[in-house]
Amino acid sequence: MKKTLIVLLPAALLSLAVSCSDDTNSDAGVADFGKVKPVRLFDGKTFAGWEGNLDIFRIEEGAIVGGTLHNETPHNDFLCTTKEYGDFELRLKVKLLGPAKRANAGIQFRSRRVPNHHEVSGYQADMGYNYWGCLYDESRRNKILAKANQEQLAKVFRPGDWNEYVIRCVGRRIQLWLNDYQTVDYTETDNNIERTGIIGLQIHAGPPSEAWYKDIEIKQVPQK
Repeated sequence: MKKTLIVLLPAALLSLAVSCSDDTNSDAGVADFGKVKPVRLFDGKTFAGWEGNLDIFRIEEGAIVGGTLHNETPHNDFLCTTKEYGDFELRLKVKLLGPAKRANAGIQFRSRRVPNHHEVSGYQADMGYNYWGCLYDESRRNKILAKANQEQLAKVFRPGDWNEYVIRCVGRRIQLWLNDYQTVDYTETDNNIERTGIIGLQIHAGPPSEAWYKDIEIKQVPQK
């Protein structure tokens, strides 16, 4: 009979070993964000580093604007980064104008363009009535993955004005904040879901409305 050697570890070391072997709720790299200088993804003047339908998206007052208050948007459209990102902290200011209960938009991340289509598939930090602060899975699982507490969010949210969105991705963990209020702390359970991809700015199909995005900055987790 083959003998098995069992080594008993002190509780502190055992806890450390378990936390290092399971990244489900890992904050690995999060502490390093404070040491990283943010990189601007939008220079406020040009679409350098971005690609998309410029009949739908424009630059106005130092912001990227999707849609118009004069015409309906026929289908979802996205302006996307030409680069891909994995673990990061994305910070930007957003504003949504149009019918209060129908205007809709969002920020895609760890996403992919759907080939030969206007859609983008992947995670979305949602924007819209009863959707602000939620984590949605756009054109993939097509459902809300984590809901925001709209009653609590309403205490800090500014309708029709600028609000600051923060998106943090480290490993399988995704966290969202709006105006410093944390709306989502989600851990992905499907190992087949990609952890890298493009960042995209959406204007949703629907009534005349505008989605404004500015001060877009990203911090990436340093590679160790």
